[in-house]
Amino acid sequence: MATQTASEHHTHRVDKGFQGSVNRAEAFYEKNNKTINIIGIIIILLVGGYFGYKYLYLKPREKKAVAMVFRAQHYFAIDSFNLALHGDGNNYGYLKVIDRYGNTKVGNQAKYAAGVSYIHLGEFQKGLNYLKKFDADDKIVQAIAYGLMGDAYMELDQTEKGISYYKKAGNYNDNDLIAPLYLMRAGLALENEGKTKEAISIYKKIKNKYPLSAQGRDIDKYLARLGVTQ
Repeated sequence: MATQTASEHHTHRVDKGFQGSVNRAEAFYEKNNKTINIIGIIIILLVGGYFGYKYLYLKPREKKAVAMVFRAQHYFAIDSFNLALHGDGNNYGYLKVIDRYGNTKVGNQAKYAAGVSYIHLGEFQKGLNYLKKFDADDKIVQAIAYGLMGDAYMELDQTEKGISYYKKAGNYNDNDLIAPLYLMRAGLALENEGKTKEAISIYKKIKNKYPLSAQGRDIDKYLARLGVTQ
């Protein structure tokens, strides 16, 4: 009988090992085939459901929402906030757009506009309710939304929350226009509350980080009245 070479012996071991792995995989599948098949079906349904939801449900709704919101945007642009919210009898306002298409991008933007409209109308709690539901893709817009919420809380005499949202707006996005504006409001509110150290800290931040902003150019006089001079 021929003697098996080392190479043949190694190949035989590899073949046996490979066949063993295949056999184990087949045995595992046979034992768990129901579970595996169910998982596969669930994944297919989830992927299919996602694309169906996005293209067959959301996309047509987005188009309808765009058409529906057009007149409300016009009224909002000319500061007719009541008509922007409620419509004019022939055209819907933001509230109806939110009710019908609140899960679309247009519906999300309508929540912001509704919040702003209510704040302009002096209905601050309603304004807060809608701004809290709004989620911006743009950091500047989100910072402005936080700042408006700060304004609303201040109007409701909830100063601590107002200051908190001013800080949130001022620190949310490093922007020379928005950040120092709301940091300044936070500083003034803190100063008014007698929280001098916190106010000074915020004024110094404006001075050091935003010296060329409208607030930064005048900040020395606010620091000086709190006893801080160069």
